[in-house]
Amino acid sequence: VQLQASGGGLVQPGGSLRLSCTASGSVFVINRMGWYRQAPGKQRELVATTTAGGSTDYGDSVKGRFTISRDNDHDTVYLQMNSLQPDDTAVYYCYADGFLKPYWGQGTQVTVSS
Repeated sequence: VQLQASGGGLVQPGGSLRLSCTASGSVFVINRMGWYRQAPGKQRELVATTTAGGSTDYGDSVKGRFTISRDNDHDTVYLQMNSLQPDDTAVYYCYADGFLKPYWGQGTQVTVSS
């Protein structure tokens, strides 16, 4: 499974960004897809994930501001990020798993700054 992410960038506080990640390869094994992030000097943390059946899980710090969605027909997951704050600055990594095996995409930088 390969994961290709896009959509990061620089945004002002209070702004919005949308990330997308498309899976290719053996996509039939995938259950969960989603995003984790890692800020400088911090551990990688959950942002949001969604299962093939539509169940979602969010990190506490993004609940109510970020929304994850998934297009199963195109093996793509989206992360709509609203009300972005400087603490959201991090490298965002696309994630997928299947049969208990994790897959990671390359990171995409999100910077929230005025």
